[in-house]
Amino acid sequence: MDYLLQLAASPTAWVALATLVVMEIVLGIDNLIFISILTNKLPEQHRAKARRLGIGMALFMRLALLSTVAFIVQLTEPVIEVLGQSFSWKDMILIAGGLFLVWKATTEIHHSMDSKPEEEKVATPGVAIGFAAAIGQILLLDMVFSIDSIITAVGMTEHLPIMIIAVVASVIVMLLAAEPLAKFINDNPTIVMLALGFLIMIGMTLIAEGFGAHVPKGYVYAAMAFSAAIECLNMLARRAREKRQAAQSEA
Repeated sequence: MDYLLQLAASPTAWVALATLVVMEIVLGIDNLIFISILTNKLPEQHRAKARRLGIGMALFMRLALLSTVAFIVQLTEPVIEVLGQSFSWKDMILIAGGLFLVWKATTEIHHSMDSKPEEEKVATPGVAIGFAAAIGQILLLDMVFSIDSIITAVGMTEHLPIMIIAVVASVIVMLLAAEPLAKFINDNPTIVMLALGFLIMIGMTLIAEGFGAHVPKGYVYAAMAFSAAIECLNMLARRAREKRQAAQSEA
């Protein structure tokens, strides 16, 4: 209790908490985009449940990893060497997660560009298999993003309570933002392609990080923000054209 009171009275601790909360929320954007795109492919009655379950698993996984901080730190120690390049467990997990993201996003882009109509499937079995597959893929990416998130937290502060509060706060924000973000992506088809492009960029960044090439996160998020701003201008321009066409047709 004395430790917590001393921590609460420390201005440095509050600064570290605020910084880490912001950092965890930013790192959670990647995970949230993936969850939104993936759950939008499910039948509408299953989407909200899948999103809540996926984000809940992210919280559980991050809190579980926080309870093994000493083990998480050891994941950064080199375990194998290939052609003079050392790899830790963290590196291999990031590479595997990056490859999965690139594969998944590329597959989704190919699917959206395919002109062949989808074959009708039997409703009940398809829903069950699709839901299980979606949760499995969300769980896999949760693990990758959770390890990256926790290692970032460990590097920013040594106080476990601060890490726990930051992780919980970031997941609560993800939970609140999941529904609006998923609806926005679903209502704007061009946003889906942009988000898939983001996932490819994030996947390549994870692969580069796994091979030891540090990519400043600021560059990645600046590129994402710039692309999103351009797409918002395109959406406004399309709506303006639609209004003009509607007004001309009524005249």
